[in-house]
Amino acid sequence: MAPLADIRDRFHRFVLGLADSHASEADAAELATLKQLELLGSRFDMHSLPRLPTVLPQLLRALKNDNAGGGELARLIGRDPLMVGEVMRVTGSVHYRAAQPITSLQQAVVLLGQDGLRRVLTQHVMKPILQAHAGAFGHAAGERLWHHAERCAHACAWLGRNNRCDAFEAYLAGIVCHAGDGAVIRLLDRIGPAADAEPPSPGFLAGCDALAARLSLEVAQHWELPLRVVDALAERQAAPRSAASPLGNALAVADLLAMAQLLAEHELLADDPDLSQGWPEVFAPNLVARCRQDLQRHFPDA
Repeated sequence: MAPLADIRDRFHRFVLGLADSHASEADAAELATLKQLELLGSRFDMHSLPRLPTVLPQLLRALKNDNAGGGELARLIGRDPLMVGEVMRVTGSVHYRAAQPITSLQQAVVLLGQDGLRRVLTQHVMKPILQAHAGAFGHAAGERLWHHAERCAHACAWLGRNNRCDAFEAYLAGIVCHAGDGAVIRLLDRIGPAADAEPPSPGFLAGCDALAARLSLEVAQHWELPLRVVDALAERQAAPRSAASPLGNALAVADLLAMAQLLAEHELLADDPDLSQGWPEVFAPNLVARCRQDLQRHFPDA
């Protein structure tokens, strides 16, 4: 198996808590299961996902305006009690603790700044979706998807800065790129593999990944996320290439770098692969290496 394909396969086994497989291609039973998953996926109800706060689109537009004031942002956030609670919780943490106690939402918004506020709001929306109950696979799968999302968003924003991408759109793309995985996990639980079944083949998991990517794209379209984010999600499954958008290339590389980082933290890679040479047509090797080093600094251990 090629190194990048091996990283993807190991990542999906890690998320689902699956052992390695002796097979490589999907057998007849797995192909039948994939067809069943495709059918169920075509009927997936987007409204079954945790709600997208109605005020979020307005906030996203306001946060793209560098001149938006703290009062305007606080007014929008104040319309959603859950967002208010999250903003106040974060600004009360040790990292943001101010010399004087934070007594108002506007003070909290000013303390966070626009970059901090973008991240808080994105996490407030996506974390419960990725950590939603995943049937027999349990809470661990949601936790692991969220840990990947944090790393992918960080790497995508880092690469995006060097690729002339909008910083917040890059961060948002990294957060949502696996939003459809939870839905596929729940569909797998509905089908229910036999108790004595062998671990699924890499071919089967690759098929599940393709379905999850399609659902992630549909989720982003349903939520009316920025067009460049939607386009990047549509391009993510293809290898990075010069014809793709700058954000699409940043997301595709960040996705794999985040997978490798998370697997390394859990000592699930036999060795530390050199990924710097993986995409020379879109990112210089030294740039990829620096991004990987930045991930290691920000997420040193599990």
